[in-house]
Amino acid sequence: MFEHLKMFCDSFLEAGLPGFDIAVYRKGESILRYTGGCSDLENKIKMNGKERYNIYSCSKPITCTAALQLWQKGKFSLEDKLSDYMPEFSDMTVKTENGIVKAQNPILIKHLFEMTAGFSYNTVSPELLKCREETGGRCPTREAMKYLAKEPLLFEPGERWEYSLCHDVLAALVEVISGRKFEEYVKENIFDTLDMADSTFMLPESEIETITPQYRFENGKAVNVGKHIVAYKLGSEYASGGAGAISTVDDYMKFLEGLRTGRLVNPETLKLMTADRLTESQKRTYWLNATHGYGLGVKTPGSETHDFGWGGAANAYLAVDPQNEISVYLGAHMLSSPTQGIRNMIFRYVYAELFDKAGIKEIEKKLGELFDYHLTY
Repeated sequence: MFEHLKMFCDSFLEAGLPGFDIAVYRKGESILRYTGGCSDLENKIKMNGKERYNIYSCSKPITCTAALQLWQKGKFSLEDKLSDYMPEFSDMTVKTENGIVKAQNPILIKHLFEMTAGFSYNTVSPELLKCREETGGRCPTREAMKYLAKEPLLFEPGERWEYSLCHDVLAALVEVISGRKFEEYVKENIFDTLDMADSTFMLPESEIETITPQYRFENGKAVNVGKHIVAYKLGSEYASGGAGAISTVDDYMKFLEGLRTGRLVNPETLKLMTADRLTESQKRTYWLNATHGYGLGVKTPGSETHDFGWGGAANAYLAVDPQNEISVYLGAHMLSSPTQGIRNMIFRYVYAELFDKAGIKEIEKKLGELFDYHLTY
């Protein structure tokens, strides 16, 4: 089983990905674990399935789950103003064609989940650089938001979808509402609950060598760029809710299964999380509008498949199909990967191999049409 999926993943190596580790679960049981390539190209160390990665935006569903746990307890409403909890966001400004003006609409908590608050993903903006300077490079999660709030928004809250620091702000909101450091809250309520011992949002510098080598695809080859999170960790005390988690394939699969089975949030909350929330105007700027909607921190099930999920900047990828009780996770560690645009076909292969063998030809036809990408068998 999964021979076509294995060949598809093997083709990632030909495209330039150093190595990969894919896990597929159905009904709580592992039905595929497949690795290929190297975790360390320089030392020719083969993948062993225990690698610890910077997972970048695969952090986002963890952060949204943490916040939704508090929502379940009635600690806030999605319609609440962000400024009710974080006063620095009460008087926002917006960039317009006529200059910077006062925002007419408040940021609501739902806007943080939905990526519609108006923030950018500029981690070197003037105020954030000032934060680093004035905190001596620490940038504590909650404190950093006071600087971010001084930056003008790109648009009125709720006006459109824009990938941004929304989930970093959401992490700080978790701190405010829970009264705990974000990384401590997640450790206690998600990582420890699921025995995710190798996962964290705040890795001590003494443990940096536990991270598998990280690469970037540059000029057709893999370039080692060190083991630290690139760009998104603003300071030594900054827990980036949007891109700051470190995990393994085994650990992340525990998270996906915990989410799917109701151990982390109840089924009604999961349905809310995975329901499309975008308005027609917001959909016009959403990347995946042709195939999927966007919910509370994840892409929602599309017209052809029932999976929700997301991916990370270093090519990690997650997909969960509650209807068919499937969880899929791809571990990898290459920024600007040449396979970034095709990793979402992994779930299509999983589904086809399980339920629709004839659909495999359609997958490969679509790959050829969309990406000029062809498998060689």
